[in-house]
Amino acid sequence: MIDGPYPVLAMLGALTTGLMAGIFCAFSVLVMRGLAALPAAQGVAAMNAINSSATTPVFMVLFLGVAALCAVIAVVTFVLWPDHGAVYLLLGSALYLCGAFGVTVMANVPRNEALAKPAPGASEAVAYWPVYLREWARWNHVRAVASAAAALVYALALV
Repeated sequence: MIDGPYPVLAMLGALTTGLMAGIFCAFSVLVMRGLAALPAAQGVAAMNAINSSATTPVFMVLFLGVAALCAVIAVVTFVLWPDHGAVYLLLGSALYLCGAFGVTVMANVPRNEALAKPAPGASEAVAYWPVYLREWARWNHVRAVASAAAALVYALALV
């Protein structure tokens, strides 16, 4: 069993990455399917509104806070290197930082920005909408799986 600050860090890592997995999963299985059922112009307008609300302080503190926590866990693990659980702690951090945070920055946000450029009813937006749905959802699945895997691996560090 791990000791020192690691049980608390691993527990917080498991809880917060698990929470983010739930948010990403809900988007994949509920929100995106609902938006896909709307006419394209309405779907684009709704997704743009959702994306605007994602930049509010509550979500940003949660999203960036989990990434910061994962970075802290990785740094503390590298510096102090516990006798047990180091690989799990580092893997959990890498899964979230690369598979959720990194994918958001490199894949989902650029698609959100491209969707926001034309007016929702413009032919460019309507034509992009099916591509956006497919690609954005695919990357969101990656974020959900990576976050869930991070939560599992952090939990395994506690064993």
